[in-house]
Amino acid sequence: MGRRKKRAPKRGSLAYIPKVRASSIVGKIGFWPSVDYDKPRLLGFAGYKAGMTHVLTIDDIRGSPHYGKEVLIPVTVLDAPPLYVVAVRFYENTPYGLKTLREVWIDKPPEDIKRILTIPEKFDSDGMIKKIKSNLDRISEIRVLTCTQPRLSGLKKTPELFEIGVGGGSIEERLEYCLNLLGKEVKAGDVLKDGMYVDVSAVTKGKGFQGVIKRWGVKRRPHKSRKGVRKVGTLGPWTPAMVLHTVPRAGQLGFFQRIEHNKRIMKIGARGEEITPKGGFTRYGVIKGDYILIKGSVPGPVKRLVRLRVATRLHKGTPETAPQITYIKV
Repeated sequence: MGRRKKRAPKRGSLAYIPKVRASSIVGKIGFWPSVDYDKPRLLGFAGYKAGMTHVLTIDDIRGSPHYGKEVLIPVTVLDAPPLYVVAVRFYENTPYGLKTLREVWIDKPPEDIKRILTIPEKFDSDGMIKKIKSNLDRISEIRVLTCTQPRLSGLKKTPELFEIGVGGGSIEERLEYCLNLLGKEVKAGDVLKDGMYVDVSAVTKGKGFQGVIKRWGVKRRPHKSRKGVRKVGTLGPWTPAMVLHTVPRAGQLGFFQRIEHNKRIMKIGARGEEITPKGGFTRYGVIKGDYILIKGSVPGPVKRLVRLRVATRLHKGTPETAPQITYIKV
C-alpha cells in the first residue's frame, strides 16, 4: 500500500490581493451607516495609538462561560485630543454616485491648520449658506471636514484632514447642527460613549520588501532544493504560459489599509494621567488629555492615527451598556 498523500489547507490568504502600500497614512472610510438617532450627531472620531494595557472588568456578555465574573481584557489606548471642524460638505445623489454640491469653510483657521489648508481669502461663507438653504431638496448627505490637533498631545506631526459622516434627524436639523459645529472643537465624549461598538480603520505597520515565506506563509523547501529553499517550487505550468496572481511572490509587506469591525469601547476618559504608566508609554510618552480604551488590538504602530466609525455590522439586539471596570493596569 502506497503512502497516503499529505493534505493541508492552502497557506496564506488571497483575501487582500493586491498587497500594495496604502495611498495615504490616514485610514480610509468610504461608507457611513444610516442611523435612526433622534438628534443629529457625528458618526466617527479619531485618535493616536499610544500603546496597550489590560483592565479587569465584570463580564457582561450573556452566554459567555465567564458571565458575571471578573475577567482580564487587553485594551488599546488611544490618545484622543479634540478634533477641529474646518468645513461642512454637502453631497447630492447623481446617477454616478454622490457628488459634492457645496462646501462651507471657516474664515480664519488656526495657525497650525493653515499648513494643510489653502482657503481662498475672499470666501463668502454667508452667501454660500444662503445658496445651500435654497437647495435643500438636492442635498442627500452632509459630512463635516475635521482636522486633528497633534500639538495638544505633544506630537510633532502634521495635522490630518478627513471627513466624518453625520446621521440622525432631518436634513434641516443636520444642516443647523453642522453649521453650529463649524470652527469649534469636538471631543470624544460628544460623539462616543462607554460600551458602544465601533469599526476601526488604520494603516498597518510597514515591513518593507519581504520574501514569500514571511509574506505569504509558504513552507520552506528541502535543504537540497535547487536555487534556494526560501522560494516557491514553481511559478506555474507551461500552459497557460503566464504567472497567475495566486502564485506567492516576494514584494511589499505591511503599510496596508485595514478595517476591523465591532471593537468595543471600554472607557472614555478626560484625564490621561489615569492610564499613563510611570515614565509614559514606550515610544509615545504621556497622555495629557482625553483618551479612549478599545477592547483588543487595533492596526498600526505607535503614533499612527486610528479612525473610528459607528459599527455597521453589529448584530441587532447587541447591548451597548457601559462595562463595569474594576481595575486598570498603569
